[in-house]
Formats: sequence, structure tokens, C-alpha cells
Amino acid sequence: MMIKGIALLSFFVCSVSSWGFVSPNGKFGVAEVSSGLAFTMLHEDGKTTPLLELRCEGAEEFGKCGPVEVAYEMKLGKKRSCKNEYNELHYFLPEGDTLSVRLFNDGVAWKKRGASSIRFLNPSHHWLQNWKDCYEDFFPADGEIREGARYGYPALLEFEEGRFALLTESGITPEDAATSMHSTGGYGFDLVPDGPENGGWQTVIAGSLYDIVESTLVTDNSHPTLMEDASWVMPGVASWVYWAYNHGSNDFEIIKKYVELAATLRLPYVLIDAEWDEMKDGKSIEDAVAYARRKGVRPLIWYNSSVGWVNGAPGPKYRLNTADNLEKEFKWCEDLGITGVKIDFFSGDTNMNLKFMAELLEAAARHRLTVNFHGATLPRGWQRTYPNLVSVEAVYGAEWYNNVPTFTEKAACHNATIPFTRNVVGSMDYTPCAFSDSQHPHITTHAHELALTSLYESGIQHIADRPESILAQPEEVRDYISGLPAAWDDTKLLCGYPGKYAAIARKKGDRWWISVINGTDEPLRDLRVDFSRIIPEGKGVDGIMFEDSDDKEHGEWKINRIAELPNSITLQPRGGMTCVLSIKQ
Repeated sequence: MMIKGIALLSFFVCSVSSWGFVSPNGKFGVAEVSSGLAFTMLHEDGKTTPLLELRCEGAEEFGKCGPVEVAYEMKLGKKRSCKNEYNELHYFLPEGDTLSVRLFNDGVAWKKRGASSIRFLNPSHHWLQNWKDCYEDFFPADGEIREGARYGYPALLEFEEGRFALLTESGITPEDAATSMHSTGGYGFDLVPDGPENGGWQTVIAGSLYDIVESTLVTDNSHPTLMEDASWVMPGVASWVYWAYNHGSNDFEIIKKYVELAATLRLPYVLIDAEWDEMKDGKSIEDAVAYARRKGVRPLIWYNSSVGWVNGAPGPKYRLNTADNLEKEFKWCEDLGITGVKIDFFSGDTNMNLKFMAELLEAAARHRLTVNFHGATLPRGWQRTYPNLVSVEAVYGAEWYNNVPTFTEKAACHNATIPFTRNVVGSMDYTPCAFSDSQHPHITTHAHELALTSLYESGIQHIADRPESILAQPEEVRDYISGLPAAWDDTKLLCGYPGKYAAIARKKGDRWWISVINGTDEPLRDLRVDFSRIIPEGKGVDGIMFEDSDDKEHGEWKINRIAELPNSITLQPRGGMTCVLSIKQ
């Protein structure tokens, strides 16, 4: 079938029954319009929510298939057992290329050579991040879209009646370059690979905010694992030096404090950050690793990728940049008892970066090392392909309290935005939980900070605060951190709106971790949290709840055992609540 310029108006008034090609569950359809293809969300009452147009004039359909089922297990992430299905269409393009379109049960994806040109259809609100090679910036609500400007994924847009779409990329390979958004004016964008290579699958998750947050579409539409055995990959919580001591990883005595914190709280990991190759007072990284192992703590260590920020940057440098050096270094790590590496300072979305990252992941897997990428591009599904990729930064996180004063005033709003944007698409190494201050103060409350530890998903969850601050907290808070999982069986959004508030429940075994934060500077009173999404009607609970104290003179915390959940909660300005519970049978 040749696309012949069907009027856009006719697309808007189509009913569900008139769509010839839809997703397996009938929720998404593709239509032919004058500019190419249009994607829409279909509703049981016959209404539609137009999402976007993909420009591809003259496309000629030549094949279709489906439904194709997708089912797999994840070592980490928001959900252990993932399932989806899609129908697929194929088109010839006039320039001789092909276009493939997949309609999933929770979104759409397409793949073609070179750039794609799209236009979102009448969104009412948007949250876009200015592009940076490290993907570390805010997602301002309804910020100016500047023609010619470049924006990074994921992009969140709201349409009529509380329906949303999140644009990102999935199914990337080491032969691709990642794409980003180049504004053509209004809600038009060219999605352009960063180099002559092709991009991956342009991917739109759509529906309610519940659908967005709970979706696994990015990994559903990515390549199955290449690893024969990932049983050794162990998600977990780590103590972390850098937030309080920028140069602390060259000081054996400071490292010891963080090892002892991990041992005291029974955390599996300690991260020894940059400059460990410049250890002072006659000590070495071997001494630090040996000390951690004696205490029963698994050490992780930092490397400079040496392809991004090099001059003036910390080391160690140039240890991973040839095949021989990489193999030698990772074998040394394995032999020494190091269990993972944090690799920092890449230089963006180019194929050079993606190919190098894949080489690092594959070499690390040969030596049973987990990998955490910092200063790097956004996750695009590689956590399914490479289960040893435990986390990626690509977020404006708590380390920015180290760098500039900007984060202090903006953190609460930002913290309530990224559950709906960045953390949707993969593990996010935000490095949460600070009760004390770094170089610049925070004004979020203690309960807000504690809530971030399960509000955000990361296969290695680095706790930011200094040992003396964490150990000074009530025993119940310390026990909470000790028992915190870093991989989840299930995730449910309970309520929320970007930048305003967020309530997420994550399940591990027979227990739920529920976190709620206020992203505003005003009290949030009588917030209705939909606990029915996880707790059957009439069931009681057995748990503990952490809230902000109403009387700061007597401490920061209000901690209570609970047998039932409240009908509503009240949050202080920039405040929070978290609870851990099991459901009574």
C-alpha cells in the first residue's frame, strides 16, 4: 500500500474498529497521513489521542507480522519478570531504505536509516532536558523550546485527559550511534544520530503516568543477553566516599571509615572513587581492597575512561584504552578481589563511545566485574543485553551538591520529576540519601532523603552521606538502610505528577517499600495515595513508617509501627515519607 496523502482530519475521527493495524491489545494504531505515518492511542469508547507524526512521504508497505511475544528475566531493574508483545509493519522508502514499525501494548517504536523527523500532535505540557554529553541537567516544566536547539532523551509530554508520552531510544547496538532531539520549531524534532552511523529504535512509551513509570518497553525492545552466566551479578547498596570527601579515595584512613560503615550496616559494597592511584602515606589500593575484604565488604573502584574529560581530570587514566591493557587491568581487578568498576567521563553519543562501552562491558563480564557508567550517555536497553551493567549516571544527582549552589533550591522539584523521566528508562545512579550537607547545603527533609533510596531504582544504590551522619540516625533508620534491596520484583506508581509529588511502591519478596516525596516548597496536605494498587481491600499490614517530625526541637523523625495505612498523608515542604511493610494474610 502506498501512502497517498490521507487528510489529517480523517485520522482524528477514526474509531478503534476502523484501524487496520494496531498493537496486540488494540491500544495503539498507525495511520497514513499526508506527511507519512501518524501514531495514536486508541480508547475503548472510540476516542483517540493523537501522539505524533513520523515524516516518511512515499513509504510503501511490504510486510507485516505479529503478534510477537517478548518474555525474559532481569537481574536488576524495576521488574524481575518482563513480558510484552508487538505487531510489526515494514515499509520501503523512496530513497531505497526501509522503515520498520513496532506497535507494543504500551507504546510504539520505529527504526530507519539516518535521522527521523517527527512532530508531536498538540501536547499541553512538556518536560525536556537540554542535551549534554553526560545527560546531567534538569527537566524544566514547559521550558522554551528553541528552534535549532538540541535536547536529550527521555522527553516527557502530556496530552489531553492525563495521557502522556515519553520519547527515548532502545535496541541500540555497538555499531550504532545514539540519537538526540534537534528542534525544528514548535513540537517538531529531527532525531539525529551523533555521527554517520544509524541510531537504534526510536521509542515512545504512552498512556497514563502509571503506564509510563511501570513500563519495561526500553528493555523489551532491546537485544537479549549475550552472557551465558550472570549468576554472579549481585545488586546491592554501597557506601560512597566522594559526596563528602572529593579527594577522599586517596586517603586510606577515610576509605577505612566507609568500609567500616558498610560493615556496620551490613551493606555489601564500598565504592573507592577517583584518585586511588595516588594513595597517601605509603598506602595503596591493594591495602584498601584487602581491608574491605577482611571486613566482608566487596570493593568497587573508579576509572577514568580517558575518552572524555582527561586534561585536568582525576585518574587513574589510560588503563582501559587498548585491548591488551583492558584485559590486563580487569584481570588484575579480578585477582585482587575487586567486584566492580565505575567508569567515568565519556564524550557523548557517538559510535566510538558506544563501541568502547560495549567492549568494557564484555571484558568486565569475562572477569566477573559489574560496571557502572558515569559521565555517560543514557541507558538504551543494554541492561538486558549486558546484565553486569548495574547502573548508569546520566542524571543531575546528589553529587551536584559538591559542585555548584544551583541544586539546593531546585533539588526537590527535580527529585519529583525524574521518577517520570530519567528513571523510567533504566537504572539511575543518583547517589541518594544525605542527612548532612556536602559543599553546598540541601533543604530537603530527612524523610525526603530517605525516601529517595527506594523511590529511585539503581542496581548499585550508592548512599551519599558521611558515616558519622548515618550512624547518628535512629536505629530504625539504620536498619532500613541495612535491609534496602537494589533489585526489585515489581514496581507500582501509586500517585504523582512531575515536579509536584511522587509515590512509588517497589516489591522484593513478600515486602513492599513505599516512598513518597513532595517536590514543592509548600505543605502537601491530605494527599490521597492509592495503596489499593498493592494492598487488597480489607487486608492489614505489618510495617514501619518514617515521616518528618512535627517538632524539630525533639528530632527530625517521626517513626511508627503500622498495622494499616492511612487514607491520606500530609507532607512537609520538600518533605517525604517512606514505609516498609508486608501484607497480612
